Amino acid sequence: MTTVSGKPAILVEVPGSKSLTQRALVAAALARGRSVIRRALVAEDTQYLMDGLKILGADIEPVADGFAVTGTGGAVAGRDSEIFLGNNGTALRFLTALVCLGRGRYVLAGSERLSERPVGPLVAALQDMGVAITCRDNCPPVEVAANGLRGGQITLGDIESSQYVSALLLCGPYTAKGIELTLAGGIVSTPYIDLTIGVMRDFGARITQTGHRHFIVGTGSIYTGRDYTVEGDASSASYFFLAAALTKQTIRVAGVNRQSAQGDIRLLHILEEMGCRVTGGDDWVEVAREGELVSGDMTFDMGDLPDMVPTVGVLAAYRPGRTTITNVAHLRIKESNRLAAMVAELGRIGIRARESADGLVIEGGRPGGAAIDTYNDHRIAMSFAVAGLVTPQIAVADKKCVDKSFPGFWRELAKL
Repeated sequence: MTTVSGKPAILVEVPGSKSLTQRALVAAALARGRSVIRRALVAEDTQYLMDGLKILGADIEPVADGFAVTGTGGAVAGRDSEIFLGNNGTALRFLTALVCLGRGRYVLAGSERLSERPVGPLVAALQDMGVAITCRDNCPPVEVAANGLRGGQITLGDIESSQYVSALLLCGPYTAKGIELTLAGGIVSTPYIDLTIGVMRDFGARITQTGHRHFIVGTGSIYTGRDYTVEGDASSASYFFLAAALTKQTIRVAGVNRQSAQGDIRLLHILEEMGCRVTGGDDWVEVAREGELVSGDMTFDMGDLPDMVPTVGVLAAYRPGRTTITNVAHLRIKESNRLAAMVAELGRIGIRARESADGLVIEGGRPGGAAIDTYNDHRIAMSFAVAGLVTPQIAVADKKCVDKSFPGFWRELAKL
């Protein structure tokens, strides 16, 4: 336990970044040689992805503090395979493109909710590259008759997920012609594209980028096995930053860095605007609140950090004034319809909230107790669990759903 400004800081730990773990696993699975991915997230989502990568020929074994991956060198196996991905939307999109590098028939499917999450724009882009691929009403299951991936020039219009971009880029080095990708319409969650490019370069790929609109991945710059250390998950850290803001405890999260390329670290700017103090070092971030939360009307464009909307939504419930969250219409296609879920569960605790066309409007007040429905959504569960620290009558119904991204969440929360 450390002390800052005379206040003891409670130290909590978070797992490795889910986003970086999944990207590193894909690059290592395609790489030539052996990789060791250290401080990797071990959770439901990463297990589904690893199971799929094993079917496609990667050898993945647990080692101390992570996984050892022997890659395929781009020679994707698993002809005539069915791959089940639970409710892992990232794995669905990444593997939809990856199986196209192989030869044979592949079917990608998942849970009932995954079957409602869109993949159509990615399927259309792959069809434009000559792949025999179909999906059902824009959603899984996805069926592929693969015969290698030609590549070439691709243009994407308005898309509701940056994962389409990441999926195509990750496979780019193994296409026949390389990929030249242009984004001609709206795009959300652009920091995740930066994470993808960073991982690709870390594993040896060459990619030319002009802003967030134009990308060229040439052939011949395949991935090479390496040691890769995953930084702490900024999304998981957010629940303890929220706890500091609500409880006035000083909380230090180990393993994260304020300068991270993870988009969700930008939550710290919002917390500062709301009246919190943020400090940090190379491998930690600390949040404290000594006075009252800033009152009045506040508006936040959260298009680049949509997973933080439940976190900010819970904090807004306790802040005096109106909080407007914009540019997050795509939250309706996440693990749950997060906009509808937030309105419903905030209403349960006595807080007025409503959906707008692209976000939420929340009127702060005095939350009361209620049983919270999680919709099998880890981020709804963890956000409202933190609210239970200051409103003890708040009870989260389905605690196990946090295993999707943070199996140790309840242990770390108990430290508070």
